[in-house]
Amino acid sequence: MKLTRYFFILLFTVELSACASFGKGIAEAFLEKQQAEDTRVCQVWGQSFTGIGPYLGNSQGKMKVLMVHGVGDHLPGYSTRFLEKLAKALDLTVMSAPYKNIALTSRDDHSKNLGNLRINRLISKDRRRELIFYELTWTPITAGQKEVLAYDNSGEYSFRRAEVNDLMKQFSNKTGPDPILYLGDSREDILVSFAQAFCWMTKSDWEGLPNAVSQTCSFNDKAVSEHLHRDQYAFVSHSLGSRIVIDGMQRIAGLIKERNVEFQSALKNKEIRIYMLSNQLPMLQLGIKLPEVNNQYDAYCQPAGEKHGDRMVSKTPIVAFSDPNDLLSYAIPHGFVEKYLDSRLCIDVTNININVATVFDVFGLGKLANPLEAHVGYDSDDRVVAIIARGVGNNNTSKLVKERCEWIETID
Repeated sequence: MKLTRYFFILLFTVELSACASFGKGIAEAFLEKQQAEDTRVCQVWGQSFTGIGPYLGNSQGKMKVLMVHGVGDHLPGYSTRFLEKLAKALDLTVMSAPYKNIALTSRDDHSKNLGNLRINRLISKDRRRELIFYELTWTPITAGQKEVLAYDNSGEYSFRRAEVNDLMKQFSNKTGPDPILYLGDSREDILVSFAQAFCWMTKSDWEGLPNAVSQTCSFNDKAVSEHLHRDQYAFVSHSLGSRIVIDGMQRIAGLIKERNVEFQSALKNKEIRIYMLSNQLPMLQLGIKLPEVNNQYDAYCQPAGEKHGDRMVSKTPIVAFSDPNDLLSYAIPHGFVEKYLDSRLCIDVTNININVATVFDVFGLGKLANPLEAHVGYDSDDRVVAIIARGVGNNNTSKLVKERCEWIETID
């Protein structure tokens, strides 16, 4: 919260230079009092769901979670804080050491650097429950093209800006280009990177995964279909990562259609939940063509539907987390799924309106929250982690969520 405190103090007290320390002390005390009260909103609209917790003890298979980052520069290990919080929420106190890394590349061009896949294995103390966690880092794909803006972050230009403005400009330079690059030449490589991550996710258990290698994975491997039948899967995505997951799944389904009947059959019977942090699907739909199949949910997703056998998956429940003070986040409005997302994914949506950034009353001038914190604070929020771990509206829902979140159940 130091950045938040500095942001407000700089904005409202620095001009009082003659009594700067006195003003700073008053401001800090005022803001700390508001922080201690913690009246941040958490509202859930949707049907009840269990989270990933109940699937950890599956004796027939494993629970596997893939995290996909969004805009900005990321290094392998970026998900560590979230992973540690998730492990605590699920009471998984044992971790396999060390983690494993796979350097991703293209099956058509092994010289390509398509990022890194880091895998961690978490286990309960009694060894009965297990989670395999995959972290995809696709940053290297766009890093080279973003260097064209590196000069703007150098001392030659940055020192001319006010401190807070410089922080915001650096944030903009690191994050702004990624959606543009994704709509351009980088899109295919990013989707191949996701496909390779998903392939490794489905191919084997912990023991069978390689480590410290640059290696490709094939969906034609018999082990992939075998694991699809018995394992459970979920995605956790942030901002642009959510678009990558949706587009990536559609691409995979298109590639394997009529080529790998066994894989297609196994995939269409899976329910794969996506937890979207700082959801940006409405904004990222701009400039993208409508899917090949839309407005046909009943035909593909209802058991009696005439095209039910042609669905991609059994169901894709989306849990969309959005902080209203996150300038880059949006709720998923009614009708969006039917028009803009592929009907074969059988998507339903739970919208969660949540303040991950503290909202301050700034000395009677109005309420304000740090938009940067509102964009990046999801994976460190205990309520977000608890919802992913134990769901909403079920017997295992965490005490924190029951006390701090309002659930508005929706019905068809």
